[in-house]
Amino acid sequence: MKSYRSSTWFGKKDKMGLIYRSWMKNQGMPEDMFDGRPVIGICNTWSELTPCNAHLRDIAESVRRGVLEAGGFPLEFPIMSLGETLMKPTAMLFRNLASMDAEESIRGNPIDGVVLLTGCDKTTPSTLMGAASVDLPTIVVPGGPMLNGKYHGHDIGSGTSVWKLTEELKKGEITYDEYAEVESCMSRSPGHCMTMGTASTMACMVEALGMSLSGGAAIPAVDSRRKRLAQLSGRRIVEMVKEDLKISKILTRDAFENAIKVNAAVGGSSNFIIHLTAIAGRMGVALNLDDFDDIGSKMPLLVNLMPSGKFLMEDFYYAGGVPAVLKQMQSVLKMDILTVSGKTHAENIADKGINYNKEVIYEFEQPIIKEAGITVLKGNLAVNGAVIKPSAATPSLMQHRGRAVVFENIEDYHARVDDPDLDIDETCVMVLKTVGPVGYPGMPEVGNMTLPKKLLDKGVTDMVRISDGRMSGTAYGTVILHVSPESAIGGNLALVENGDMIELDVANKRIHLEVSDEVLALRRSNWVPSIPAATRGYVNLYVNHVQQADKGADLDFLVGGSGSTVTRDSH
Repeated sequence: MKSYRSSTWFGKKDKMGLIYRSWMKNQGMPEDMFDGRPVIGICNTWSELTPCNAHLRDIAESVRRGVLEAGGFPLEFPIMSLGETLMKPTAMLFRNLASMDAEESIRGNPIDGVVLLTGCDKTTPSTLMGAASVDLPTIVVPGGPMLNGKYHGHDIGSGTSVWKLTEELKKGEITYDEYAEVESCMSRSPGHCMTMGTASTMACMVEALGMSLSGGAAIPAVDSRRKRLAQLSGRRIVEMVKEDLKISKILTRDAFENAIKVNAAVGGSSNFIIHLTAIAGRMGVALNLDDFDDIGSKMPLLVNLMPSGKFLMEDFYYAGGVPAVLKQMQSVLKMDILTVSGKTHAENIADKGINYNKEVIYEFEQPIIKEAGITVLKGNLAVNGAVIKPSAATPSLMQHRGRAVVFENIEDYHARVDDPDLDIDETCVMVLKTVGPVGYPGMPEVGNMTLPKKLLDKGVTDMVRISDGRMSGTAYGTVILHVSPESAIGGNLALVENGDMIELDVANKRIHLEVSDEVLALRRSNWVPSIPAATRGYVNLYVNHVQQADKGADLDFLVGGSGSTVTRDSH
């Protein structure tokens, strides 16, 4: 029998071998489980504090069945789970910590291959980042989206409808009782957001990268085919170990380029950029903002899902899911790259990829929008770059010049945004500072600022908004995000004052503050940094080592990997 990594634990015939095997046997495991068969780690991000992942215990059992069927030894382990809806100040603050948890749990244990159970936004990139730094055979099993929300006879989407209905409540168009009723109507099954928010985007990203079995991204969480996919993935990871199909053989430059193009086609979240960049950094694949622009910005929008369109993930699955998108895009993708199935994308979709609903998935030659990929903006307001999602923006605002209305931090925004005396109109540009990686800390999803009530009452539905933060993938609007360098470390965003004129020109990829270099230099000399967010613990470590948004907001000392070798025993 082939010798695997786990044999350096369980195959020893000395004191350490006794320790490693004996304590495992207290769970009732028979002797033959330690006979050299592949040990498969099931990395579970289950938590009741992460509602989107609260069903992953059941998914883990399906994976376990598959591993046992294929002759493997399944061992489930938990890592830190990141729930987008509950965790303060933002789950993004802890993405890198969770990646460290995944990395060290995988490296430090007798694991030959690993199955990553993911769902909510940050659980996918954090586990992939950690696994990439170890480089063992790895497969991802996404938890799947919730069923479509149903409210008063029509579909509503998680996140997207929150923003819409909140504005309607603010304008008095619906009552609070109606608003409260939405809570149950929107979240009516296990699973993550069923819009093309960040969680769905991450599932599509994983499939486009070749890190999950074909067709799995869009299966609803409660569909029996979700468990089928998990069981098949359990079988497949055992074969991957036998084939020594490591993650580094799949996450190549070509795979990352495919993911960028597919993200444009599905109308994926702007958060995709930060997460994919961080994953690439762990793999040693050079990826920068210009790549996202050069590779993705000219790609068409093919998928008609909220927030960029009409439908939801359940509809996307029935229409054909990611395989149907790959089929439409095969002329511009690297279809010959290897995937976790052991086959190429072309082979995976040879008998799939049928588009069953052309209202949901458009043809490549007749897209919803011809050029819809996330666009990178640069200028003196964002020297290292900022991003905008054109498919979720208002076309008439894509070229705009307006007066800045500045909010120094999130508390300032909440205190003044609805003040009737706030000097603002629909032509203004809302600017929010100190919400970047260091400033908040953690770069929260607050960039899609709700408009002032007095403008909503006038019927204004969108304005240009700029910040160094992020926005939910479920959100929409003409929102410039990820401004780098951020304001908290002295980026030019910190120097913007009320009344400054700002020009946005998406077609020419430009964001410009109409203030001279001399005036900016004078303002900089008077600028005072904000007080550090923390002086101890992980948050202190984070603010001292986090990279800027254009680098993926990973911790500088985590970029790259340490591999899977551990030579020293514990006793």
